Amino acid sequence: MNWNQEVEIRKEDLIKDTQSFLKIKSVLDEDSISDGAPFGRGINEAFTHLLQLGEKEGFQTKNLNGYAGHIELQGSGEEIVGVLCHVDVVPEGDGWTSDPYGAEIRDGKIFARGAMDDKGPTIAAFYAMKIVKELGLPLTKNVRMIIGTDEESDWRCVEHYFKHEKMPELGFAPDADFPIIFAEKGIIDLTLKQESINNIGTSDSDYVLKSFKSGRRFNMVPDLAKAVIKNCDEFNSIKGAFQTYIEKENVKGHCESNNDVLHLEIEGVSAHAMEPNNGVNAGLLLAAFLSQYELDSKGSHYIKTIVDNFSNDTRGEKLNLAIVDEISGELTVNAGVMSYQENQLGTIGVNIRYPVTGDSDRINEGFSKVKGFKVDAFSDSKPHHVEESNPLIQTLKKVYEEQTGEKAELIAIGGGTYARSLEAGVAFGPLFPGRPDVAHQKDEYIIVEDLLKATAIYAQAIYELAK
Repeated sequence: MNWNQEVEIRKEDLIKDTQSFLKIKSVLDEDSISDGAPFGRGINEAFTHLLQLGEKEGFQTKNLNGYAGHIELQGSGEEIVGVLCHVDVVPEGDGWTSDPYGAEIRDGKIFARGAMDDKGPTIAAFYAMKIVKELGLPLTKNVRMIIGTDEESDWRCVEHYFKHEKMPELGFAPDADFPIIFAEKGIIDLTLKQESINNIGTSDSDYVLKSFKSGRRFNMVPDLAKAVIKNCDEFNSIKGAFQTYIEKENVKGHCESNNDVLHLEIEGVSAHAMEPNNGVNAGLLLAAFLSQYELDSKGSHYIKTIVDNFSNDTRGEKLNLAIVDEISGELTVNAGVMSYQENQLGTIGVNIRYPVTGDSDRINEGFSKVKGFKVDAFSDSKPHHVEESNPLIQTLKKVYEEQTGEKAELIAIGGGTYARSLEAGVAFGPLFPGRPDVAHQKDEYIIVEDLLKATAIYAQAIYELAK
């Protein structure tokens, strides 16, 4: 079977459907939540759009109250091969050179939020199912594309789905890297909330931190940070120091005053929290600058806590949590959401990716020792690991090597994909070795050639797993 040729026959429609899908702004929107749209209008539009594509092609489809659903290619047996995808995307962020939802093609790339994570790969997997169906290949197992709507937030979609539907015996998620992701780190989201600072000490400074804000999601490196200081009468001195600072750090920034109120802003570089070093954390940079000045006691304590525990450290060393193992590598820490108001206690939203042999209780204990803060919320998605000997991995290795002529190395990631929802589930593409990882970044894109290549790989994989 020439899988690449089958993809080429459908190339124009595949690209067109990918663009149409990417043009839907499917970001969590709590203001537009309604019955049947539990995560807002945009996500529901993308979800129903995909289900309608499935219906149009003659697949069996199911909608579970807008939380999740599936598109199914039926075989002769009862077993299920899962293809786990999601239609929601992270917020677009700032600094794009084209409309984040324009799905513009430039230089052989489709630019849009979700092009790589996960709407582009979802269409690739859908067309893979379509190819297998149209060729009339005999299958002994059912192939079910399980569609999530809340993967970038709290995974409520997966929880809802598996309350009502059978779990596939095995499957893959087209939501990470090729060749094969056989291990995924554990993922912790926690919120540090500032407590009373009666025992912290006082400051005689007239400078008052009125507000500090950075970040939209725990699992994104913040690309923008803003702070407001009042009772500030040394604007020229601070402005000069700020300009020197942003030039030294090679970032953009802005500083202006309004009477005795000073506004500061720094632009960083967004990246996926699974590797914070791929980005530039604007919040940490701004906090480091402010730490040079004597602020009011509560504001100073908040800024100092950020700097002392997170600045220049994405591996948890300052918190004595530098865990590492041979299977999945180092623990990573991302201070993703920082929020402070003068009349409120500050919060720091943190995303931790810990090795498969790591201990989440130890991590919780480490953060509980941050002076003047308490762990106000703690969620833990346990690590996931599938042995190399598993038939799923052996089949996918065979497919990848036949399609690419390259050895299918097994790799571990800090990202969390829907694959961990299955006992035997792995992440499988779409990012090919050597390609830059632009997921969650501005100007996210997928290379058209890679989209087509991934579709061919998925088509063969689906057939081999379900035949």
